[in-house]
Amino acid sequence: MDARLTAKILIVDDQEYNISLLERILKRAGYEDIYSTEDPHGVLDMIRRVDPDIVLLDLHMPGRDGLQVLQEIREQGEEDQYLPVLMLTADTTPEVKQQGLQFGANDFLTKPYDRTEVVLRIRNLLKTRELHLQLQQQNNTLEESVRERTKELSQAKLEMMQLLGRAAEYRDDMTGQHTHRVGELSARIAERLGFPLREVDMIRKAAPLHDIGKIGIPDEILLKPGRFEPHEFERMKAHTTIGANILGGSYFNILQLARVIAQSHHEKWDGTGYPERLAGEHIPIEARIVALADFYDALTHERPYKRAWTPEETMEEIRRQRGVHFDPRVVDAFEELFAGLDSQGVIEITSN
Repeated sequence: MDARLTAKILIVDDQEYNISLLERILKRAGYEDIYSTEDPHGVLDMIRRVDPDIVLLDLHMPGRDGLQVLQEIREQGEEDQYLPVLMLTADTTPEVKQQGLQFGANDFLTKPYDRTEVVLRIRNLLKTRELHLQLQQQNNTLEESVRERTKELSQAKLEMMQLLGRAAEYRDDMTGQHTHRVGELSARIAERLGFPLREVDMIRKAAPLHDIGKIGIPDEILLKPGRFEPHEFERMKAHTTIGANILGGSYFNILQLARVIAQSHHEKWDGTGYPERLAGEHIPIEARIVALADFYDALTHERPYKRAWTPEETMEEIRRQRGVHFDPRVVDAFEELFAGLDSQGVIEITSN
């Protein structure tokens, strides 16, 4: 039996009909441990009592709306806790979604409900929570022996990050080498920019987790050939915030840096990127570096939905995007590096 089907689900909605509908959908999908409440004032007590794996929270409720409840959940939650909250709403305006994300919502479910969408969104969030809990458990186990086995802890942490990076890429890169190449290329760009060796190594280890949030994106979107429909692109863009949520709360410097990169590697120099439309120097420099490394490697390698570009074609496009998509200083450093790549224009992968 899928372990996720044993997850505890808490539904918060002031309408009994909505709760009953969700319960029927979930039970037909195999979920059995379902709790509910129509009282938004008692949600925290119920969370402490039930210890749910996910909360389905209605946005509009009398007396206390879902955003107030969500804010309280996040404020009272432990720093390293990952409790996904799926907002239930009939309001599909961008303002509502932006406000929900600011308060800590992980995803949205639009009324009236589509049965398949309900199950898929819950399954994806539970998958993310499962991975987070596994990561947390491994961290806790490793921390017990950190004083005696510092070297082994460091190596295990690196391997764990590599495996997480591969897990995210495996669905659209069967070789699992994309994350490694992006890490290596990012490190070499940072080195060209004059970063201290310690920071270069941090970027090398953190960059492979840039797309960890892809685990929360359905295959029909992630692997779709051709252009996304607007709603599909909005869903795809969520991998940045999903990744940041997965990596958030760690006290490890590398994972803190990985979170910054996951959050901001699709921002653009001219401010037209996502998720926060940061521009110029407001984008963290590590994310600006990984953005270019990811772009170069993705275009120069074949995927199920695209052909591989030649290194020259890709380099020409990077030049066109200088000062638009990419930091001019990062492009200049990569220009110097590009001349030193092998005859195929790719990074040689070495074992660490």
